[in-house]
Amino acid sequence: MTILQLKYVIAIDEECSMRKAADRLYVSQPGLSSAVRDLENELGIQIFERVHNGVVTTSAGASFIAYARHAVEQFEIIENKYLDAGNEKPSFSVSMQHYTFAVNAFIETVREYDYEQYQYSIRETQTGEVIEDVKNLKSEIGVIALSDFNKNTFKKIFVDASLEFHELFTRNSYVYLKKDHPLAKKREISLEDLKDYPCMVFDQGDYNSFYYREEALATYDYKKAIYTNERATSVELMLGLNGYAVGAAMLGDSLNASDIKVIKLKEQEILTFGYITRKGSEISEMGKLFIKKLKAVK
Repeated sequence: MTILQLKYVIAIDEECSMRKAADRLYVSQPGLSSAVRDLENELGIQIFERVHNGVVTTSAGASFIAYARHAVEQFEIIENKYLDAGNEKPSFSVSMQHYTFAVNAFIETVREYDYEQYQYSIRETQTGEVIEDVKNLKSEIGVIALSDFNKNTFKKIFVDASLEFHELFTRNSYVYLKKDHPLAKKREISLEDLKDYPCMVFDQGDYNSFYYREEALATYDYKKAIYTNERATSVELMLGLNGYAVGAAMLGDSLNASDIKVIKLKEQEILTFGYITRKGSEISEMGKLFIKKLKAVK
């Protein structure tokens, strides 16, 4: 098995066609087919099923390709860092849950490291992916929040993944809703008050467990819930459907912040915000500045 074969099956999976994958890879279709057959024989599984209009990935193939993607990503990291070091652009990568303050810290960091050329990355994503990104060195730093409910669970997850959690600050629980919401004049709101309105919850994908929820009160059984995967959609749904979200009252200057009111939630659970790093990894100068910006959040 070679890295080249892994790149071949990834391309075929993405194109759903041997011909299109061959064109993309600048190889002959017979040569590509032969390389895939050799790999299938070596592994003892069928990766693709040939159909009249192309190929489809088998269940066993999909599982293998998931590992292949990770292996190729890691190989390219090593290749870029050591083999192409002379041509390497300055790089920095961060993964985070859906928090405006972390985005702002990233913006301030990039402003101070505005080289003529660079390759920076910011991934606002699901909790499990933040952990995986830092574990696999796809991101240098991950920004994450722990609740009273999941704190002990995540301590074990971090140890198993060779990660370290560094606390930044704690916040109480609040409700976000639009300014002309029927409940917007209340000084404090309970979940019972909100039961007939839809709650916006960030979807956690394959890590769809209470323990991976970003919001406080993860085990509460909402009568109405809408799962989204990014902040702008969540806000638009709140405005359009008289919905609400549970958060830490840190909207800042984010999209539509002027249309949102923040009210204290009666049922309290403390969120502990922090960042994770790979144990034993040296933090870059840009990473140190990003952390400094995170610590400056009030």
